[in-house]
Amino acid sequence: MELGVLSGRTRLSAKHALALVALAGAALVVVIPAQVASKSDGPGNKVLARELAILRGQVSPQKGQMPVSSGVMQALIQKYEAGTIAAATRMAAARAPSPSVLRPPSRDDSQGCPNTLNGSGRFDSERQSNNQRVTNTRVNQDCSLRRQAEETIAVNPTNFSNLVAGQNDSVIGFNHCGYDWSVDRGRTWGSVGTAPPPFWQMVMEDDHTADACSDPTVTFDDVGNAYISGVFFDLASDADAIFVAKSNAGINGRYWHIPAEVPFQEYLNTPMGVVASNNSPDLDNDKEFILADSRPNSPKKGRVYATWTLFATTATPVGGNSAIVFNQSLDGGATWLETPVVISGSSPTLCTTASGTPGNANACDQDQGSNPIVGPDGTIYVIFTNSNIPGAGVQQVLVVRCPAARACDTSADWEGPFRVSTTLSNQPVGTPGNAAGCPTGRQCLPPNGYRAPDETTGTISVDRRGNLYATFADHRNSGPNCTGTFATATPPCNHDVFYSFSTNGGTTWSPLVNITQALGNTAQWMPWSDVDGDGNALQVAFYDRHFGDCETSGCNDITLATIRQPRSGHPSIKFTRITTASMPNLVPANNPVQAGFLGDYMWVEVGRHNFNQPHTHIVWADTRQLFGPAPEEDVYYARVDD
Repeated sequence: MELGVLSGRTRLSAKHALALVALAGAALVVVIPAQVASKSDGPGNKVLARELAILRGQVSPQKGQMPVSSGVMQALIQKYEAGTIAAATRMAAARAPSPSVLRPPSRDDSQGCPNTLNGSGRFDSERQSNNQRVTNTRVNQDCSLRRQAEETIAVNPTNFSNLVAGQNDSVIGFNHCGYDWSVDRGRTWGSVGTAPPPFWQMVMEDDHTADACSDPTVTFDDVGNAYISGVFFDLASDADAIFVAKSNAGINGRYWHIPAEVPFQEYLNTPMGVVASNNSPDLDNDKEFILADSRPNSPKKGRVYATWTLFATTATPVGGNSAIVFNQSLDGGATWLETPVVISGSSPTLCTTASGTPGNANACDQDQGSNPIVGPDGTIYVIFTNSNIPGAGVQQVLVVRCPAARACDTSADWEGPFRVSTTLSNQPVGTPGNAAGCPTGRQCLPPNGYRAPDETTGTISVDRRGNLYATFADHRNSGPNCTGTFATATPPCNHDVFYSFSTNGGTTWSPLVNITQALGNTAQWMPWSDVDGDGNALQVAFYDRHFGDCETSGCNDITLATIRQPRSGHPSIKFTRITTASMPNLVPANNPVQAGFLGDYMWVEVGRHNFNQPHTHIVWADTRQLFGPAPEEDVYYARVDD
């Protein structure tokens, strides 16, 4: 199944309209209450309006329904629930401590508001640990108390000192995409957050520029060109799009320009590359990632790929679907397929319930959180979470692939899906008015009110031999005390991180290994991972509550698990404490504007400064204070030498 897509400001042609209807179903229906359909009270887009209704407690998610990404929802809250936030802010202000002056920076060779924190990397137990020293470096350079969260990072394969990071960024208003750069292996950072990329000059299909951006993503190609993207949307109308900007090799992400190779390319702000665009109330593009093939021996090196979730309302019993779609550029991000491809497929053995695709009872179409990777031969692999499976809270991690010999521009080119594992995500669900700020209808791990999604944290990586490694988190080992509603659940919440490997291109997968079993009856969630080139070490970072009293107080750390011999039955796992001190719990009482959201993902990338010394690069949302005693969210970075 393919979907028509628009380019630039092209109007919706009859051909494109038919393609949109074909994806969503022959008859489109409203699946939200009438009281939230008004644009004065909520967005006109039906997908987003239903999500807002869930947040307000007006409707409940249907079986199999996947949630729209948190970054988009936070922007909706900011616009349509501003009165609630203002009231909470006034209440909290009476209790909040007075801010102090800005902490003096530890060095003066970075832009904006630098900050570095140093620690030992030690563990507080007899568990195997990596005792090297670690440094936490503030990435974003916004000096104000505005949220930066939901992070990504990429290493330039032609210049290992050059890193580009991205985050959901509120420096110019909530919620946008900010990007940062380093040319000294992360020691210091510059930011384009206060002068954001030229996306904002792109005109949406409703004839005005986007209000917001979410789900930032970044990649490098084989010659060192960098690409960034995000989901751009219009809160009061139906328009949304996925745009791509470029930073040519040698610019190193310091600024961004159009992808098309034309005279004065680096001076031009428009037109960006258009991966997808629509102005339909029944469609919503969400949770995109882009990836360039940077493999030196790949027959497709230099191509740029994108995968994302396309939400659609349909005339089916479940009212809609959220398939994974794919697009590609053969000319450095300038032009993209006119018909992006639905790649999540169907399976009579894996996908047996909750189909939202008319005429296909076994469609694997309730999906979220796609993550693409390219193998050494140019094969594309995409991992995602699916809920077309029976059982309360039961989901499954699936993988599809497009062999290098195929064009990948039709659904028939894609093989799978193949199952990595079933998962159990029955962590507590937020209800209105909880003191921790857990959003209504979203899953959290008390006492933290941050959304703790499992469907957006499945990751896949590949070594130079073509072996695949998949990681994810779930709630299978937690007791009944940490299920049900957030209001009644209590810690401890034993949320764990797992991995599996495949030696046959993802067709079959090994038994699961519980990476965090040694950390006890505590919560570890939102993992991200990457493997070194030889497949000798799988690096998995995650949020961790096992230090001190964090499991009951809600403080958090970032821990890195280094898994040696990851393809053996008894791998060696060593842990490094990445954060130099625990991050305080952020709740409405101490920061009502930022409570409830820590992002849907963090990021890990393994790069090499030289061929004998791989480095693991980690970025995460950190709640440690910058100005004073109140916690607030910024992006921090650490590098761990193997």
